[in-house]
Amino acid sequence: MRSEFEKKNLWAPWRMEYIQGLSGSSEGCFLCGYANEPENDAKNFVLFRTEHSMAVFNKFPYNNGHIMICPLRHTGDIADLGDNEMLDLFKGVKKTQALLRKEISPDGFNVGINIGRCAGAGLPGHVHIHIVPRWDGDTNFMAVCGQTDVVSQGLRDLYDKLIKHC
Repeated sequence: MRSEFEKKNLWAPWRMEYIQGLSGSSEGCFLCGYANEPENDAKNFVLFRTEHSMAVFNKFPYNNGHIMICPLRHTGDIADLGDNEMLDLFKGVKKTQALLRKEISPDGFNVGINIGRCAGAGLPGHVHIHIVPRWDGDTNFMAVCGQTDVVSQGLRDLYDKLIKHC
């Protein structure tokens, strides 16, 4: 009999093809594509740009308002960024939190960086900072048991509300 603290495994062998296919190349990197197409910012859900970075809505969000701050330059590790690029990224985090607080009033945030495939980076070649708004009690049975994230607001709706403040 398993104790409630015993870890269980979920096997997903079909993910191996995806994992092996990931590369650090800027060719085919959607963030580089967005960086080079400012005329398509609304279509690509780019919320704002600065000298060295941009804020982009995650199209596969963990929660409503999940936004990524990414350098305009393609690199997979924050260690490769210059001081001005780092400062710019974290100013972007600060601005994004302020925008989200003003519009959707979260109770808190998860802010994180996954560097490398083994650390969970879905796009290991282009580092980015995740900003995920959180509310008390927002973890529910769908996320825990149903392997489904419930997002309460459409991307376009929230984008349109936040862009007014940029």
